[in-house]
Amino acid sequence: MRLNTSVCFGALAVSLLASAQVNAQTSDANAVAATETVTADVIGGKDDEIVVTTTAQKRFENLQNVPLAVQVITPSQLEAQGVRHFQDLGKVAPSLTIRTAEHPVNANVSLRGVGTFAFGIGVEPSVAVTVDGAAVAFQARAFADLPDVAQIEVLRGPQSTLYGKAASAGLIKIMTIQPTDTLHVRANTLATTDSEFGGNFSITGPISETLGYVFSAGYNNWGGNVRNLADGKKANGRETLNTRAKLRWKATPDVTFTLSGNYLNGNTTVGRPFIRMAPNALLRNQPGLTPAVAFPGVTIDEDNQNISNNSPSRTKYWGWGTLLRSEANIGKLNVLSLTSYDRYRLDDYLDHDDTSAPGPFGSNINVGAFKSRLFTQELRLLSPGDEAFRYALGLYYANVGFERPFKRGPAFSPADWEASSGSRQIAGFAQIDWEFLPHLTATAGGRVQNEAIKYTFRDKIAATNFAGDASDSTATYRLGLSYQVTPDVMFFGSYTTGYKGQTYDLTSGFNAARANAGPIRPETSRDKEFGVRTQFFDRRATFNVTYFDTDYTDLQAQSIETVNGTSNFRLTNVGGLNTKGLEFELGARVTRDLSFNGAATYLDATYTSFPAAQCYVLQTAALGCVGTPPSQNLTGTRAVQSPKWKTSAGAEYAPSLGQNLKGVAQVSWQYQSSLYYVARDPQAFQPGFSVFNLGLGVREQDRRWEVTAFVNNLFDKQYFQSLVNSAGNYGNRIGTQALLPRDFRRYGGVRVGVHF
Repeated sequence: MRLNTSVCFGALAVSLLASAQVNAQTSDANAVAATETVTADVIGGKDDEIVVTTTAQKRFENLQNVPLAVQVITPSQLEAQGVRHFQDLGKVAPSLTIRTAEHPVNANVSLRGVGTFAFGIGVEPSVAVTVDGAAVAFQARAFADLPDVAQIEVLRGPQSTLYGKAASAGLIKIMTIQPTDTLHVRANTLATTDSEFGGNFSITGPISETLGYVFSAGYNNWGGNVRNLADGKKANGRETLNTRAKLRWKATPDVTFTLSGNYLNGNTTVGRPFIRMAPNALLRNQPGLTPAVAFPGVTIDEDNQNISNNSPSRTKYWGWGTLLRSEANIGKLNVLSLTSYDRYRLDDYLDHDDTSAPGPFGSNINVGAFKSRLFTQELRLLSPGDEAFRYALGLYYANVGFERPFKRGPAFSPADWEASSGSRQIAGFAQIDWEFLPHLTATAGGRVQNEAIKYTFRDKIAATNFAGDASDSTATYRLGLSYQVTPDVMFFGSYTTGYKGQTYDLTSGFNAARANAGPIRPETSRDKEFGVRTQFFDRRATFNVTYFDTDYTDLQAQSIETVNGTSNFRLTNVGGLNTKGLEFELGARVTRDLSFNGAATYLDATYTSFPAAQCYVLQTAALGCVGTPPSQNLTGTRAVQSPKWKTSAGAEYAPSLGQNLKGVAQVSWQYQSSLYYVARDPQAFQPGFSVFNLGLGVREQDRRWEVTAFVNNLFDKQYFQSLVNSAGNYGNRIGTQALLPRDFRRYGGVRVGVHF
């Protein structure tokens, strides 16, 4: 599906002309990001009170006054926790869990234990991602470094009313640095003991009284923490180049346009070491292909960081996008137009057998590509945020297309197909907040939308072609009450519905039965939340608690579906899931030199109905794999990728050293209790673990420069970011692979930053 270029430029022109006829004022995102450009940290109010801002409700607000479950993450928190890449965000957001895969498209992002486990194009995630207010086409587009972040907001629970159908479990909002009225320069470099190096910089300031700009760029290179003995090269690494430029024009004192463009280019290398292997295992049960022959020189154990692959396993990707933000003011009303266009491509190459075994069974490979194009247009009308009756109204349009050629073989699991998927979405949304009694505010919001989807699938081996389309309309809503007991204490409660759209499962094995079954039904959710937002000690400390209870119906997940007597393992509607728990956030500025922050999530996520789940490899009838075709009943089982407890905490002490210098001591802690990456599979079980990071350095009094030496994973705790049961390739004998996190081993480094 190709997007007509003239339509894109026409929409850009329309949004410019429409906005030019009204007046504008600085928007929420500009206010947030401009402040972050100066401080790159939590915003400090008078007398060192803690003030954190958010745009969760599409307007600029103090976090403590927002009746939503949202966590705001600043650049300094990312640095202290050793987070430089999107896939590591779960270290600072306890409700967020990110499971990596051989390439970003197959990775999974879960909030409160809810995520989408699917490999097909066009299957939207449960957790949406936006950058500067514009949605990304799919999550793989976000799997990159974070070089120019102003702040990141993690909105937990269904966000479909304001943010659409791909946010049924939550939203990650990435805000980047915005133009400022005065010159600011920020630059950071990093080098580590395990050969990672990189740097980023941003320059923001005025060209004239009416023109402001931002230019930022970042480069990072890390060879990886896995060694391929077949060629002597490192694997599990990455190299990324990010650039972004913005130009802001104040057409009049009240009219503002911001045009931005970004470019991304990078590559990753894939290394999945075997950590368990039965001594009598044979690759594809072929005589002579023992572990010693398949992985010469590799010692297989829980600490293994070596592989032996005779074909390169890697990805190459690039993408670019533009965003036009047009802002205006009509009297007291704010008008905002967001027009975006984005393109992205990822080429993937995988040594499918993960060995260097001789012969055809040691030379099975996957080769494919993912291509996406996305155009969006949003129009938004905001009333003043300081009045008793306030509202946000909006219209949204999106047109997205995906393409996927894929080939696998030649020895086993052959595949050779091409697929395309497209969707068109039109939506209208509104939210009203009314303080109908002193300090008591009611919230009512709703969204109506229509979506049309279509697909093509051509199987070159079976010489078959399929095509189809479908459409549906739906509505979601949010109702809530909040009570400001005192200026520093607020209670709130809400009831929210969520929606994830219908889709087709376009993967290997797509056939007439799948085509005739039609699209997978939409997934819906109903969420109840209660919370309290508090501040103490003249607002030098904040403590927030949220209770949530969410039911998901027609859950989309991998299962067994029988159509006209033919059974398929595919993405389908499997039943229901309930997730409930408690979320805590704490921030404290004890003195001007000492501060703490922390967050924790207690999670109970359980399948309420999942009667015909796919069995895990090596599961027997005695372990619950029964029937024809064999399946297991996961009803009542804890959901995958949902640890019961997850915490993140950090502290910083910055005493004066005299002569405008301050010392810096930073410590951070991450804890995650046990979880399963595949339901009930003992080979995909990750025990609980803790990781500590430490940093010591010195900075200039006004933070114009800083030098910090750090050690990440101080106590050298090994854990796995994902586990793969590959016993099916070894005659149903144990063969387990792991994806290693960036800090699988302790490493140190130095960060140097300047900021003026």
